[in-house]
Amino acid sequence: MGIIVWCVLFAIVIFFAFVATRMAAQNKEDSLHDTGLAIMEFGRAFPNEAIRQLQATKNGQAIFVRLHDNKAGLMRNMARHFSCHLIEPGRVRVASSETGRGLEIEFLDAPSHNGKFEFASAKEASEVALWLLGNYIAEPDKDLPSGNISAANKQ
Repeated sequence: MGIIVWCVLFAIVIFFAFVATRMAAQNKEDSLHDTGLAIMEFGRAFPNEAIRQLQATKNGQAIFVRLHDNKAGLMRNMARHFSCHLIEPGRVRVASSETGRGLEIEFLDAPSHNGKFEFASAKEASEVALWLLGNYIAEPDKDLPSGNISAANKQ
């Protein structure tokens, strides 16, 4: 009788270990590699923003979004949910990573999103950097001073 109880307990422990490893593997596989899901989730969070282009990180845990009016956004997998963030002009700091295929980004409005983002290639990283740099300058700073018109611009 005692051996049967021990066998049943052992089987229960093995079953729970199997279930736990399957759930951990499923959470690890949950990512934003599906661009259709990213478009739907970002569109639900910001219905008035038109998406022009998406660029996923190498691990698929984040997708950078280029919007129609040259704004940018970020969508991250935050374990149990997706977080969408609209990047305000002048509220982000960007630096290249050591590998050259990534960016170290500091979001001044959302420090929880700060981090290093690695892309599949340096070209993808530079493209996202250009999106963020276009968004990096606040609107009043984009205007040229009226007194400094170069000879090439005079007609």
